[in-house]
Amino acid sequence: MIPLTIMTFMEKFQHRIVVFFVFVITVGLAFGIMKFLIAQKEEPPARRLSEITRYLEVDIIDYMAVLSPVEEPGRMSSVSEINVSAEASGKVEQGDIPLKEGAAFKKGAILFSIYKDEAVLALKAKKSQFMNSLALLLPDIAIDYPEQEKTFTSFFNAVDINNPLPAFPEVKDEKLTIFLAGKNILSDYYSILKDELQLSRYVIRAPFDGTLTSVNMEVGAYANAGSIIAKAIRTDPLELDVPLRLSDALWVKIGDPVQLSSEAHSATWQGKVIRKGQVVEENTQSQHVYVEVSNHGKQALLAGEFITATFPGRPVQDVMEIPRNAVFNSNEVFIVKDHRLKKQQINIVKVNTNTLLFNGLTQGDTIVVQPLINVYEGTRVTTSLDEQKMVNPEKPGQETGNSNQKEKGSLKKRDK
Repeated sequence: MIPLTIMTFMEKFQHRIVVFFVFVITVGLAFGIMKFLIAQKEEPPARRLSEITRYLEVDIIDYMAVLSPVEEPGRMSSVSEINVSAEASGKVEQGDIPLKEGAAFKKGAILFSIYKDEAVLALKAKKSQFMNSLALLLPDIAIDYPEQEKTFTSFFNAVDINNPLPAFPEVKDEKLTIFLAGKNILSDYYSILKDELQLSRYVIRAPFDGTLTSVNMEVGAYANAGSIIAKAIRTDPLELDVPLRLSDALWVKIGDPVQLSSEAHSATWQGKVIRKGQVVEENTQSQHVYVEVSNHGKQALLAGEFITATFPGRPVQDVMEIPRNAVFNSNEVFIVKDHRLKKQQINIVKVNTNTLLFNGLTQGDTIVVQPLINVYEGTRVTTSLDEQKMVNPEKPGQETGNSNQKEKGSLKKRDK
């Protein structure tokens, strides 16, 4: 006889099997009904995607001779920079300008002087002794060399201890020369000339128009001969140091006129190329070109500031000029064929600041002259030329092409 507990377990197991199959049948039936209902519903018609047409600025490819200027910034500097030294020993005294950094001066102005009262008195004493020696010789000259008496008397009367010595009389008589040398007249005369020259060096004058860039000694300091008192630069004229790429430097010639401009000034200046460096910088592969400019204008130029130089350049043959931002991937552009975009590679001849010169495409093709973003090859476009044709439809015998193209064509004829 089967135990009661086993019978109870068998009944529960059979009940669970029945419930599971009922659940599976119910789910399958519901799924089948849902599929049937979905199959009875009509699908909505698919929407047709409309193709977007882009409007672009274009130009007709027309190669010609283009005058391409070269524009690059450079640093202004002085044509002359010197150390101003004391040529005698003594106390530094005030000149015509303050002995301070940044002080400007004109040519010939006294920059500073060295205390010279003692040297002046010593020179006067030396001249007085010379006059005394010469006075003792005049009677001997009158007796032994009467033909020279008047000459030396006039020379004696011209000597003034407060003024530079006059020119020494010309002596052709050999005996008289020996006589004067024996009395130390010649040596004393040239010794005084040397002291007069040395005395002139106690006053330091400006050799050009300029400014002091640094000062090492103030007024009142004691300077030795050869001490550097200050540093000065010339402020007129100035020169602009412009590093140019080798490809651009080839177009620049010595003597070329150059126009200078600056964002910090509202004026422009005219300069000229005075020399070209004969060394190429290793890192930048640039050649330095130096432009001289007068600094007499209303807007004064300053050494050290950056100025933009525009060189005239030379005509580049058989090229076309377009904006740089119309080129992508270094040397690719879009042209328009049958109102659709097509990529083409170009040959870049020269790169300017905002534009570039190129060739390598078929003459008469339509090229895009604006930057494009998220545009792909094959995109349908309408162009500025299409708009012009709508405004000005062609007539029999009328020339085709935009005004820009006609203008370029006329320029090309004139170049020829």
